[in-house]
Amino acid sequence: MTIAVPSSQPQGPSLQPVGWLRYLSFSLDHKVIGLQYLVAGFLFYFVGGALAGVIRTELISPMADLVPRDTYNEVLTLHGTIMIFLWIVPVVNGAFGNYLIPFYVGARDMAFPRLNAVAFWLIPPGGLLLISSYFLTGAAQSGWTAYPPLSITTPAAGQVLWIVSVLLLGGSSIFGAINFIATILKLRRPGLGMMQLPMYCWAMLGTSLLVLLSTPVLAGTLIMLSFDIVAHTGFFNPGEGGNVVVYQHLFWFYSHPAVYIMVLPVFGLVSEILPVHSRKPLFGYSTMVYSIMAIVFLGLIVWAHHMFTSGTPPWMRLFFTIATAFIAVPTGIKFFNWLATLWGGKIALNSAMLFSCAFIVHFVFGGITGVALAQVPFDVHVHDTYFVVGHFHYIVYGGSVFVIFSAIYHWYPKFTGRLLNEPLGRLHFLLTFLGFNLCFAPQHWLGLNGMPRRVAEYDPQFTLVNQLSSVGALLMALSTLPFLWNVIASLWQGARAGDNPWNARTPEWLTSSPPPVENWHGEAPLVLEPYGYGVPIDQLDLSTASGRDLWSGGR
Repeated sequence: MTIAVPSSQPQGPSLQPVGWLRYLSFSLDHKVIGLQYLVAGFLFYFVGGALAGVIRTELISPMADLVPRDTYNEVLTLHGTIMIFLWIVPVVNGAFGNYLIPFYVGARDMAFPRLNAVAFWLIPPGGLLLISSYFLTGAAQSGWTAYPPLSITTPAAGQVLWIVSVLLLGGSSIFGAINFIATILKLRRPGLGMMQLPMYCWAMLGTSLLVLLSTPVLAGTLIMLSFDIVAHTGFFNPGEGGNVVVYQHLFWFYSHPAVYIMVLPVFGLVSEILPVHSRKPLFGYSTMVYSIMAIVFLGLIVWAHHMFTSGTPPWMRLFFTIATAFIAVPTGIKFFNWLATLWGGKIALNSAMLFSCAFIVHFVFGGITGVALAQVPFDVHVHDTYFVVGHFHYIVYGGSVFVIFSAIYHWYPKFTGRLLNEPLGRLHFLLTFLGFNLCFAPQHWLGLNGMPRRVAEYDPQFTLVNQLSSVGALLMALSTLPFLWNVIASLWQGARAGDNPWNARTPEWLTSSPPPVENWHGEAPLVLEPYGYGVPIDQLDLSTASGRDLWSGGR
């Protein structure tokens, strides 16, 4: 590891708000904005989780006996929209991106602090507008995909409010992406090369490119859809000469990359956490960088595998099947990189590591079922069934949310200067792991046997499996109790963490915990090897070194 730490200098007076008020203000500090994203995301997560509880309670019995069918559709739409646009995307991008990226490039803040604050403050009104639509006009009922003609024929007011809300959240994502790209490319500390950056920087660079290339397409599509609803134009309305399949193409051009907008930052976070808690360099740094960029490219040309039942011609089915199979290659490379990083390491099985390892298991399972869904005969068989629900949640919850929890256990000491309670963290992990797999694994069986998704009533033969799935959801809900208690109580009663409790090498740990306003007293440190654990490769005697030594060196 090469680190140059300049001598400390007295900190100048701060122009930023101080105390708890700064978290409720238009702060320009990237760390405050990151925590604003995190707390706001968790508040919306609890709302989305409560809605999931309504869905799973309704599905305990085959009849719609808890809420009316229209209300079930509203709950389903709000749940999906909140979890994607107000929980996972803002947290894995906005929260951790804002907090970590300036540290990793050796900057005092993001490139455009005011644009950064605007990006965050678009989130609360977008979320409140979406949720309040349920009470004001009745929420949208067409699911998070808003497919026409369903979105055109269901109550218009709720659907229009849904569109306005998603446009606000999309604008937030675009502003954030511009900021991340500018910060990574233009604010790097002199002497710090691109291939010396922590992997999370590359993950955020790739994610931001995807956001900039795909989100405007969704925005334009939703504006056209709103014209169909309000002004009765005929872009997608078959009654006016429109084409619903065109909507599906435009929607999935954004929404398949949206999966990578949710998981690429997660890949970066895991790549920061595993080396620290296994005391090993990140294996195959260069291959991981190339894999991320390959996913960015391939992620933009696989969207139509969601549309195999929409009358796609044979050549299109063949092309998108092959393209989707190809994207499994760079994704699989990272899986082996993480395994090789863990192999032979001094693994600390703490809460952060447990959640990260569970992520690997879930993501591999979700990836395998994803490759299966890319095959036309299989996709046609299980299309719009609970198999897709199970697969999707293994990717976005088993993948993204498990890493969000892992990241909180890892960086909470940096945020607060306190350690979280480990026994409570392990209890949180155990309940989440058992609940998640009990909830979503059986849904693959339901889908294979023909249970459709997005319905409040189903064939009674599926009752027992649905009840098992609901028990899993209950365990997931209970798992939040020790987590919440741990996070809140540790703020005041947690053990002092010190500046660097994990003995980590990445730059955010080379300052105080929590950090000062502009991150460091004096000049930023120059970290050229953020994963320099073990014996440096240039200090090995190659005449006596074994393959294991070289493997442990990450080369």
